[in-house]
Amino acid sequence: MKESRGKKVLIIVENLPLPFDRRVWMEANTLVEAGYQVSIICPKGKGFEKPYECINKIHIYRHSLPSEISSAFGYIREYSVALYHEFRLAVKIKRKYGFDIIQICNPPDILFLVTLWFKLFFRSKVIFDHHDLNPELFESKFNKRGFFYHALKIAEKLTFKVSDLVISTNESYKEVAIKRGGKKPEDVHVVRSGPDLQFFKQASVDASKKKGKKYLVGYLGVMGEFDGVDQLIKAADIIINEYKRLDIHFVLVGSGPCFDDLVKLSKDLNLESDVDFTGRVSDEELISTLSSCDICVNPDPVNPLNDKSTMNKILEYMALSKPIVQFDVTEGRRSAEGASLYAKANDLYDFANKILELCDAKASLRTEMGEIGLARMTNQLEWKYQKRKLLSAYQKLS
Repeated sequence: MKESRGKKVLIIVENLPLPFDRRVWMEANTLVEAGYQVSIICPKGKGFEKPYECINKIHIYRHSLPSEISSAFGYIREYSVALYHEFRLAVKIKRKYGFDIIQICNPPDILFLVTLWFKLFFRSKVIFDHHDLNPELFESKFNKRGFFYHALKIAEKLTFKVSDLVISTNESYKEVAIKRGGKKPEDVHVVRSGPDLQFFKQASVDASKKKGKKYLVGYLGVMGEFDGVDQLIKAADIIINEYKRLDIHFVLVGSGPCFDDLVKLSKDLNLESDVDFTGRVSDEELISTLSSCDICVNPDPVNPLNDKSTMNKILEYMALSKPIVQFDVTEGRRSAEGASLYAKANDLYDFANKILELCDAKASLRTEMGEIGLARMTNQLEWKYQKRKLLSAYQKLS
């Protein structure tokens, strides 16, 4: 294998701050451990406001973004500001530390524009870390295709074209890179987002988190308009207010642009005493909360995007030996297999009933499903297996 020491990497992320983006943070630390010098450009976020920070020998440069507005003008403004800061900081990092490889992480699929100067004049190599399918995201949101859908496909195609190598999060994304992106199979490496079980492992149960109830149902993740958290709250409404199941408590860990609206929805449905919103918490608190859950859920709706996407929360639930309830999406089933029950597509009553089915089953069934998930993580999916694939991809460009 080629010697990796001395190689310098710049990672650009636009949608989450570091080290909050768990996948990219694991990638960056893996590269540092292998002898790479790593710098990161990312946006600021709550709790991550410092413009510069060095953590674990990783140089993190953060920039401001305008407030989120879900409109064409809002996206154009956000992306224009982000591209300006990303290029400005890339020039600064190039002068101060240098870099040989640029890893761009979508969304959006326009970060290749930042790389062009360095690729053309400094022969920097480009790796595309493919996190999201933006054309499918548009189709799922608006239930149509049209001009913007095809514009997103062009941006995606150009991203693949500029990239020397692609890291896909699952086999469905690899297929997109080959068939739609025109990449050679040998230039596409599947690196899943399984957590590192050295650190992400089950903690002791904290009974106080159940608020006196028999069962605790947990959710972990971003709370955006496409994440189905509103549907989870409506399923909780069915369970508690319609079915009168007063022995179940819900805890939702995470934050996002829809956080305040979701809290309001919970209040409007008279679920204030039945649903806790923790916001963003430390890893220790996150693990403690999920470890105290009897069941964990993934309410992502079935649509063209989610059907092909692997949700990090599923792998994290499995790492903590938790039985799962989710809608029946292709990659969700491929990840969890027997560790999950699968509700009919976007059927809230079936989703609620699957939660109740697990609550009312013998504890041994929940334990067995949790063990299936942990075994899949331990034997196939955890980060120690994925880091080898990541380094193999990087060594191809070294």
